[in-house]
Amino acid sequence: MINFEQFSQGNSFLHRTDTRAKIVSCALLTLILALCQNFSTALAGLLLGVVLLFLARLSLLQVSKRLLLVNGFTLFLWLMLPLTYSSAGQPMADIAGLELSLAGIRLATLITLKSNAIILLFISLTATSTVAQLGHALQRLRLSPRLCMLLLFSYRYLTVIHQEYQRLYRAATLRAFSPATNLHTYKTFGNLLGMLLVKSWNRAERVQQAMVLRGFSGRFYPLYGEAGNRSDGWLLSVGLITGAIGLLLLEFWL
Repeated sequence: MINFEQFSQGNSFLHRTDTRAKIVSCALLTLILALCQNFSTALAGLLLGVVLLFLARLSLLQVSKRLLLVNGFTLFLWLMLPLTYSSAGQPMADIAGLELSLAGIRLATLITLKSNAIILLFISLTATSTVAQLGHALQRLRLSPRLCMLLLFSYRYLTVIHQEYQRLYRAATLRAFSPATNLHTYKTFGNLLGMLLVKSWNRAERVQQAMVLRGFSGRFYPLYGEAGNRSDGWLLSVGLITGAIGLLLLEFWL
């Protein structure tokens, strides 16, 4: 079972806050961190992400697993950048007979700090809301209704398509199919994916017909009101916008 909402259940301040405030604040902070070139800014962003993580009262074990997944990719940067990245006038360090670029080490460190800070911000601010809340909040922020609908439908039917794939693969396994590196395996997986596409198309047509029969007009209406109140959203927005201004000051004046 695919589960994208492991962090959305809780009773912390961030769980109760208006989702629109969290989306806008997260977009602003991540944009600043993604473009920053200053270690002080990246460290401050990482500290802010840690503070928000504790405010959200999320499971440190689950968050650590996601951070390990992200840092698995940054590990390749640590292996490659010090050996391949160079900048004019930058000194080189000789370690165990290898010439390592200090500029490459600096760049790898900066990317690691920025990526961890951004992931913590996303987990603390957006993952504390359900996908339905995110979709409706984006719609209230005047984003394209079609994009919001695509987000909600994708989340709703990813699990359904995954279950259909498991059913087809289980049927192939019961017929003595054993994956290997040969032409028969490639043909089997090609047929499996083709059947999955056909079944997905047929289901989409049935869903569309059912929605039209129920008077669907191109807009989703939430069954429940937005969690929290406007004062919580304003408080969070003011606090995080102040933090964003602080990051900008660190970036341009330090």
